[in-house]
Order: sequence, then structure tokens, then C-alpha cells
Amino acid sequence: MNWRLRVVHTTGYRYATAVTQSYNEARLTPRHDDRQNLMVARLETVPVARAYKYTDYWGTEVNSFDLHTPHTELKVIAASVVETSDQKQPSAEVTWVQLKAPEVLDTYAEFLEWTAYVPKHRELSAVARSLRKGRSPEETVLAVSKWVHDTLKYQRGTTGVHSSAVDAWQAGEGVCQDYAHLTLAMLRAVGVPSRYVSGYLHTKPDAAVGEKVVGESHAWVEAWTGEWWGFDPTNDISIGHRHVWVAIGRDYADVSPLKGIYSGDAATAIEVTVDMTRLA
Repeated sequence: MNWRLRVVHTTGYRYATAVTQSYNEARLTPRHDDRQNLMVARLETVPVARAYKYTDYWGTEVNSFDLHTPHTELKVIAASVVETSDQKQPSAEVTWVQLKAPEVLDTYAEFLEWTAYVPKHRELSAVARSLRKGRSPEETVLAVSKWVHDTLKYQRGTTGVHSSAVDAWQAGEGVCQDYAHLTLAMLRAVGVPSRYVSGYLHTKPDAAVGEKVVGESHAWVEAWTGEWWGFDPTNDISIGHRHVWVAIGRDYADVSPLKGIYSGDAATAIEVTVDMTRLA
């Protein structure tokens, strides 16, 4: 199935006192690949700032901008139109022996390493190894994703933006970021190269053309088992036409939608909204 979607992602900050200067990076532009066609993308800021575009190490488009006039509010609006389709089933698959080949370990080393969000953990590794028994790498990806989906309860407020996979597992609940990190920790424990994907999810499968819904900033995983392919452990579904892919990395730290530094007091309010409209 193919959809055409308009995505409007708005982020707003309000400061207690005027901010005199700031530097910001936005990773909010959907990617273009064989499943997704980016038709239009625009980034606006209030106050107005001129953005400089570049592609980061992981292949994500970044809009960087700085402000040097005093301001008590900052709003960033990223609007895009994309055509999406369902993910094709993987056409190539490797064996466990092939995943241990020196050339594979070298090529995908960065997606096998441990990070602050995706740390090595003895008990989680043991569970991952038990799920691997009798399964191919591709089957293991699905088994681990399902285990994470069944183990965690989706609950906002229990974990935070800095919580690790282990934090979420010990709490027994979390949000999509936590589901993705926990899945990555287990896949890397058994030697499957895997990466974090950020983007958006349209929340209404039967949406009519022209209907606007409240979308979600979302996260899922991609695994390499002969080729890269994705799976959504939060919802226990394959990546489809309701998923809009924006950025990839080792974990959330590589794909943060908006980050920066500024001179001034702390923000007193943060507003984030995602509106998604099916256009076709």
C-alpha cells in the first residue's frame, strides 16, 4: 500500500528571561529511499533564522541555525510531504557463521557496540541467547522484538529522555525510545548489527484522504541480516506506509530531533506537536 502524507512537527520553548544567543541543530527532515519518497521539506523558526543544511555521519539531513537577537520564545516548525509504502520482505539472509566473518564485523562494528543508552547487560544477554536457539538471524530479530513488546508496558512518565535499555527493562515499562533501545541491546548481544531509527507514525490505519490526525514522534529498529530491514517492537508490526523515516544512528543520542546550546535561563515550558494528514 502507498500513502502520501503531510507531516507538521512543531516544537516550542519558552524562557524565563531573554535568551541572548543560541545554536541549534534540527534532525527533522524525512529521508529518501526505495520505500519513501520525500517530495517537499521546509523548516521555519520564530524568531526567523537562516538555516545551514548538511548531512551528518549517519546520512541524516541536519538543519543548523543560530540566533543572536534576544528572545523569550523559540518555535521550530518542520513541514514535509512524503510518499510511503510498505517495507519489502528481506530478500537476502546470512547465517550466524557469516555474521561472525571479519568483513561483516568490520563493516558493521558501530552497530554492534555498546553505548550509554544500549549497555551490555548479563541477564538481558542471556535472554537474547535463549531466544536465538534454533532460530536464524532473521527469525531471532522477530523473536526479540516480540519479547520486548510483550515484556514492556507502554507508559509515559516512567522513563526519561536519558533512560537506558536496562532502566526500561527494570521498570517494566517505557515509551518507543525504550522499546527500541532494549531491542538493540538484545540483538547486539547475539551479534546482529542493529540501529536506531527515528521518525513518525500515523496513528490511524483507516484514515480517509484529507483527514488530519495527531501523529507520534516514533522510534523503531533496523537489523542487518544480509540487508537492512526494520521492525517496530513498540507495536509488534513490520515497517509500513504509516511509518515516516527521518534519521538513523547507534541510539537516540545520534538522532535527537532538536538540540542546541544557548545563553540564558532554563526553559519554563516545552511544547511538541505532530500533525499528520493523509493526502492520497
